Amino acid sequence: MEEPSVLDYLKAKLNPWSHEKIELPEQAEQPEDGGLSSSLPAEPARQPFWKKDFRQIPWRSLLALGLALVGQSLLEPPAPQPIPAVAFYFFALLFFIWAVWRSEWLMPEFRQQTFDLDPGTIRLVPLFAACAVGLVAFFFLGGNQFNKLNVSLWLLATGLFVYSLWIPKTSWRERWQQTRDFFARGSWSLQITPWLILLVFIWGVAIFYRFYNLNAVPAEPFSDHAEKLLDVYDITQGKTSIFFERNTGREFFQMYLTLAVSALFGTGISFLALKLGTALAGFFTLPYVYLLGKELFNKRVALLALALTAFAYWPNVISRVGLRFPLYPLFAAPVLFYLVRGLRTQNRNDFILSGLFLGLGLHGYSSFRFVPIFVVIAVLIYLLHVRSSQIRQQTFLATIMLALAAFFIFLPLVRYAIDHPDAVAYRALTRLTSSETPLPGAPLAIFFDNLKNAMLMFNWDNGNIWVHSVMRRPALDVISAVFFVFGFIFLLARYYRQRDWRDLFLILSVPMLLMPSILSLAFPMENPSLNRTGGAYVTVFIIVAFAIDALYRGFRQLGWRNGAIILIAILLSWSAMLNYDLVFNKYANQFRYSAWNTSEIANVTRSFMTAGNPMKNAWVIPYPFWIDTRLVGVWLGDPTYDPVLWSDQVGDTVYVAGNKLFFVKDNDSDSLALLREVYPQGALSYYHAAPGLIGKDFWVFSVPDTAILPDSAITQP
Repeated sequence: MEEPSVLDYLKAKLNPWSHEKIELPEQAEQPEDGGLSSSLPAEPARQPFWKKDFRQIPWRSLLALGLALVGQSLLEPPAPQPIPAVAFYFFALLFFIWAVWRSEWLMPEFRQQTFDLDPGTIRLVPLFAACAVGLVAFFFLGGNQFNKLNVSLWLLATGLFVYSLWIPKTSWRERWQQTRDFFARGSWSLQITPWLILLVFIWGVAIFYRFYNLNAVPAEPFSDHAEKLLDVYDITQGKTSIFFERNTGREFFQMYLTLAVSALFGTGISFLALKLGTALAGFFTLPYVYLLGKELFNKRVALLALALTAFAYWPNVISRVGLRFPLYPLFAAPVLFYLVRGLRTQNRNDFILSGLFLGLGLHGYSSFRFVPIFVVIAVLIYLLHVRSSQIRQQTFLATIMLALAAFFIFLPLVRYAIDHPDAVAYRALTRLTSSETPLPGAPLAIFFDNLKNAMLMFNWDNGNIWVHSVMRRPALDVISAVFFVFGFIFLLARYYRQRDWRDLFLILSVPMLLMPSILSLAFPMENPSLNRTGGAYVTVFIIVAFAIDALYRGFRQLGWRNGAIILIAILLSWSAMLNYDLVFNKYANQFRYSAWNTSEIANVTRSFMTAGNPMKNAWVIPYPFWIDTRLVGVWLGDPTYDPVLWSDQVGDTVYVAGNKLFFVKDNDSDSLALLREVYPQGALSYYHAAPGLIGKDFWVFSVPDTAILPDSAITQP
């Protein structure tokens, strides 16, 4: 091929968005990072700091970054200033475009695609056996109950299906020999490298952010936790449901996960068991964030994405709250990783693995139900960009395998959905349609308004739901939000120039994985919400890491590698501190002040029991918009215990022997008057809630005396 002339090169530089990429011979890119396709021009020879040409300082990039950070800081609560913020962002983007034009930012390239031809082999006997066993399993999965028989048939059918299509890289005999050889070694060696040390350090950070002070952050359960724990308790009583119908219905995965956690860690069926299970789900999402970043780009992008996801407020908050929210990204991440790798390498095994995780994710959290739609969209994106008709046909067949693998895993819920379609669809239909409440406007107008609000959540407002977010603030911290904007612009520009399907995949992954929140047409005030958008953080932080790596590569090319490392280290440290404050201070306090203090009622009850009184002699008189009385039993270790006592039942308690204890809302004067009438000898005490818990005091009415209540927070009225 003829080399481009200098004139051709100058034309390309003056028109950087043209489709043709022209480089001078001495700027040919070289592979780095162990042969990955992430490429970078050769780094200039290092010079001592005092000998550097400071005229080559990438000041445009620094100015763009500084202006954007100021602009994003102006969007932080409590007093966001959007107009000045937009002005700073406008000038930041001007300098950013200038810096890109001067090659101060260099985008990491995607990994090279390989097009392996599928051998087309299928083991027909196991395939037909899988279909037959699956049909029998489908029959025995009726009745909404797991049992040894139908679970065994279900797993056997799935295993036979996978075996019928799986293409082994090596034979079982070779694997067995390799395993024997490995353990037959006299010694093993481990090479300690700076990269390994950095990787171990980041995993340590991830463990800290996911599990530190988990018992206290968040502090109190609420009604959804009581429902979940009752479902878990039902399992221990032999009610092994496929779909848990309590509280409008839930998929089964979290219930069995919580039961396993409670048995493994000895937490009992408790609030901590719920939180520990979901924190583990959040933690085990991280390996696939790393793998997807590496699959798309290189291991440096992967490591950055891992670090950002490890300490980010968004994934940490939804992982700690003890509800099903982290199950969305937990399964979305491996689905996307195996799908992208399968499309890149045309390996059918990856499609099968993607399908298995897709089916499993459908048993986790209802927001995951949009992932199958995005999988279809991703495959269509790929098919529209690939030129080979043979590869298109091969991809189509592999996608069918993916869908069948998902179907086999999803089989129990398929059976339940056929028997009870309304129960499975209820929660989605109440948000998408007018089945519960009329739509507040034209559906299309609501959809696009929701889309706008959801796409702005990263830099502007992540919603007003105190359960799983710091209300009315961006979903990303200042640093991540800025690099997300830069990374998104990079992807748009590169797709315009190069038309690589993976650029479009990443661009569309954001709104597509936000869609469970966007489609809340009946309740647009619930959008955006960090729980229903959780799957999006998998690719959002890869986009952030992609932009950071582009900055590093540009600085490195200009001879400022160490400066880039220092700058990125400062930014990541700053980001980690901001997120620590968001999770362990702002979110923790907001949650504590918003949730009812059922733990304090439980503590007084525990003191009552310690004095030798039975738990059943303590009651809570309910009041509108006050506590869920079942949570007292949760704190006392018995999720089935509900100390509720309605006003018309107070008179019946005179027949209960022993000391008695009644809890009354601080402004429930009617119940207090009734108690005084029934028990004139009773003693009334006022419980002062912990400092800062405004409006959460309550009355304690004891019969016959208060000597059994040593708590210093109780005072005579």
